[in-house]
Amino acid sequence: VSSYEKFVMDADQLGTLHHLAQGVMMDTNGQAMEALREVGPGGHFLGCEHTQANFKSAFWRSDLFDYKPFETWAEEGARDTETLAAERVKKQLADYQPPPLDEATREALEAYVATRKAGMPDAFV
Repeated sequence: VSSYEKFVMDADQLGTLHHLAQGVMMDTNGQAMEALREVGPGGHFLGCEHTQANFKSAFWRSDLFDYKPFETWAEEGARDTETLAAERVKKQLADYQPPPLDEATREALEAYVATRKAGMPDAFV
């Protein structure tokens, strides 16, 4: 069973896997030892220069997951992942602009489709 919504949800999960496959950065920035020394025991990292420089790219955030508190999520309609995927599909289909296709390419594609359909007459009743 397949649907546009399922495809969008799968693509979102692939984004997560892509982020995880990049691994943990072991360079100076990834280790953040200077930030640890700067903040020290009992401190917080929110005002730390390292945090300010890295917080936007440090985490993967799904576009299909609502990160709000449960109460807020429920008050706003309790839209689940499938609902958010359906909304994205509707928007993408509405915004779609077909790429330009020259006449020769269009005719070649139509001829190919006609040939394939003729080879499978029962499949396109």
